[in-house]
Amino acid sequence: MIHTGSLNGLHAFVQVVEAGSFTEAAARLRLTKSAVGKSVSEMERRLGVRLLNRSTRSLSLTSEGRAYYEACSRALAEIDAAQALLASRRLAPSGRLRVDLPLSFGRRCVAPVLFEIAERYPELFLEISFNDRRVDLIEEGIDLAVRMGDLEDSSALVARKLYVQSSIVVASPDYLKRQGRPRDVDDLANHALIAYGRDGFTRPWLLVNAEGKQRSIVPRAQLVLGHGEPMLDAALAHRGLAYLPTWLAIDHLRSGALEIALSTPPVESAAVHALWPATRALTPKVRVVVDALVARFASGGWDTI
Repeated sequence: MIHTGSLNGLHAFVQVVEAGSFTEAAARLRLTKSAVGKSVSEMERRLGVRLLNRSTRSLSLTSEGRAYYEACSRALAEIDAAQALLASRRLAPSGRLRVDLPLSFGRRCVAPVLFEIAERYPELFLEISFNDRRVDLIEEGIDLAVRMGDLEDSSALVARKLYVQSSIVVASPDYLKRQGRPRDVDDLANHALIAYGRDGFTRPWLLVNAEGKQRSIVPRAQLVLGHGEPMLDAALAHRGLAYLPTWLAIDHLRSGALEIALSTPPVESAAVHALWPATRALTPKVRVVVDALVARFASGGWDTI
């Protein structure tokens, strides 16, 4: 069991190391130099090791002291973070919060949650941008972003997974009546396809074949569009088969304006994360949004076919 005295000694030891002297550490802790020295000596006695090499002119860590200092620093940081988190939960979210969202997914699936939060917390002011460019949160002063797809490694950001997007092949009833349904994955080559692509790159379709194995195919598409909304519009206009995420197609599938064209299970095609600059603890305004988004996407049925 850790006693209060042990924690006091731990604080004193860390301050001595970081200040480089007992005198400066005492000033930081608002204690006497002798009290700090006694606290560190008592810790060494309790541990049975020498932590510091002392002389009239210098102060240095022993090898055991260096290892113990690193462990103590991590422990104190965790304690500070826990205290900050508890304090933040007692505060109502307020101030300006800058949020960046992917255009279609953000408008359809995230913005309604943010609107509810804005109504619940009148002192919270939301500034929401919508684009498919990957913003630099630190450089552009963004508090929170929702991002789809792979994440670049960055020690400056914290990520929390919200949702895994699934995609399916859909078409309008009119198109299927005229052209028939594809029999299998290979039969897609005999149909007009609507694909996503930019700058000469066409995004592959992840599908399950007749043997139940996942396949990645690059569609030979008649229409290659650089955004999901026009792909949906093209499918609704009977222009062919489109590979769309369930969240984008779900309302039209339920209304009958679109049908599932290929009877294979939906395939997970992209993860969705919330990202924010790394700090010791979430601020109340970021925490309340992240918690609400986690709850939203954990609720079942909203994108179920």
